[in-house]
Formats: sequence, structure tokens, C-alpha cells
Amino acid sequence: MVLFALFIRTGIFAEGRFLGKVLDEWINDLQEFVHAKLPHLLVICLVAVTLSRLISIGTNHMAAVAERRDGRPGRHSQIKTFASILRTTLNAILWALTAIQILEITGINLAPLLASAGIAGVAIGLAAQTIVKDILNGMLIILEGQFNVGETVRLTGMTGVVEAMTLRHTQIRDGDGSLYIVPNSQITTVANLSRDYSAATVSVAVDFSASPDKVIKLLTSIAMNVRNDPGFAPLFLKDPEVLGVDAISGSQLVIPVVFRTLPLKQYGPIREFRRRVRLAFEENDMLPGDPNRIFRQFPGESLNHDRLPEDTSKDSDDQPRSRPRKEKPAIDPTTIPSVTQNPLVGE
Repeated sequence: MVLFALFIRTGIFAEGRFLGKVLDEWINDLQEFVHAKLPHLLVICLVAVTLSRLISIGTNHMAAVAERRDGRPGRHSQIKTFASILRTTLNAILWALTAIQILEITGINLAPLLASAGIAGVAIGLAAQTIVKDILNGMLIILEGQFNVGETVRLTGMTGVVEAMTLRHTQIRDGDGSLYIVPNSQITTVANLSRDYSAATVSVAVDFSASPDKVIKLLTSIAMNVRNDPGFAPLFLKDPEVLGVDAISGSQLVIPVVFRTLPLKQYGPIREFRRRVRLAFEENDMLPGDPNRIFRQFPGESLNHDRLPEDTSKDSDDQPRSRPRKEKPAIDPTTIPSVTQNPLVGE
């Protein structure tokens, strides 16, 4: 090292010559850098590395805590995605600030660079503001747990199962197999059909001639039989409720029955309930409700009469003659044609 220093100080680099003076200034600048600036650079790099390590530990711990509290694969996948994006974003911001500090310490003028970056940032922000909205809304959806992968939701008027989700968009598979890709910025209202429980209301319509009390008692018995059926009992969270006569429309009574089951498990019990209601109506001689059914009864006639008037015509010897009465079959109310009437002229 000594020989190299002696060699470099000879010739054109000799002390007092032009290049010698330049070399002396370089040595002075290097001494100042090592003495004043290098410790600052080392501290900045050490702090940046430490913060980066803390960011990685924090995001990994967040994913681990979420996995312990909620073991659903879809939820864990979303938390891992959010943690990865958060770690990448924070590291990018951290190292960008570190680079700016390093450039400032080394004496590089940052004013033109920052001005150019500001103009470029404004242009990119105006052009990609929708993407920014997608990302921000996606982060809020994942953070708040509004829905998870595998759940059935209704978004922007479309219903389906969530197949995948990123910060940019959400993929929904409809019942007919169609795949919808919804940008997260368009998700303003979320209807999650897979949370807590599902409730279904079956409105049973019965003819006006039926006794309401008898019908309510019959529907309650049928609903409880479905509730206690071994094939459907595990699906119920609550006993069915028969709410009573909810409406009278034409010649029908409408009686709603409410079922509360596990999420998305209400379809089997209500199908079985409808089947048993049909059979029970037949066994109890009850007619289903029909708002368009109209019964007409003329003066002096009974809708349910079974006999014709007695024939009192006379024979040739002027003696009254009685004919055997003909039995008339009972009228089936369902075969009576409806009356068509023009509502404008009343004819």
C-alpha cells in the first residue's frame, strides 16, 4: 500500500501538479465521506433492513393468527394474499424512501427527479384511478371479511359462488356455470347467503271453504313432521312457524310457513313440505286456493243440491203422476267455468 501511494504521487500525480491537486481533493472528499457521510449511510441501511424484517414478521404473524382463528381455506387464502400485498407495498415504500435518503446524503440534486416523478405520478393517477379504487375496495373487503372464497353471495345483481378473489376483481360462478368477473370498485352492496342461517317462507294457498283453524293445525303438523324427520332434522336451527292467515285473495286463503335452516340448506325441507301438503289436502278433501275461481249460485238453487225437483205432471186420467227422482251427481267446483266480464263496460 505504501509503495502504491509513493508510485501514484510521482509523475503527473506529483504534489503541486494539476492532477496531483485533483488527487489531493479526491482524498480530502473521501476522508470527509468516510468521516461524516458513511456512518449515516450505514445507519440508514441498517434501519431499512430492520424495518423490512419487522414488516415480514408482522405480516406472517397476521396470516398465522387469522389461520388459527378462522380455519376456512378460502379465508386463509385471502389473508395470505392481503399479507403478501401489504408486505410488498410497505417494502416498496420503505426502500424508495431509503434510496432518496442515500441520494441526498451523496449530494445528488433530487429536485429535478422529484419534479419528474410528481408529474408522472399525477398522470398515472388520473389514468388509473379506477384501478386504485379496485385495489382499495378489495383491501377493505378482505380486511373486513365481507365474503370469502367458496361462499354464495349476491353482488351487483348477480348471484353465485365466489371462486377467486384478488385486490383487482372477484370471480363468481353462477348456477348455470357462467363465470362473472366483477371489479371490486363496483361492489357497493354485498348480500352474503352463506352466513349464520337461511330462512325460507312457503305460502300455502287453500280454498276459502276450508276452515282456517283446521288448515293451520294441519300445516303445523306437517311442518313438525318434516322438522323431526331424521333426514332433515340436522338441517333445522329452529322449529317451523305457521304465521296464520296472511291474505285473502279471491276464493283463497294464504297461510305462510317459515323455515329456518343452516345456510343454503332450506331447499330440501321446503320441497318435502310441499309434497306432504299436496297429499294431505287430498286426504282431507281440501281444495287448493285459486284467486280466479268463481262460484255462481242462481236464485232458488243450491250449489250442492243432489236431487232434481219432483215431477208432478198428470196422466191422461187427470190423476197426478209421480216419477222417480233422478239422482244428480254432485257438482265438482273445479269444473265450473269462470265468468268472463269486461271491466270497462261491465258485460
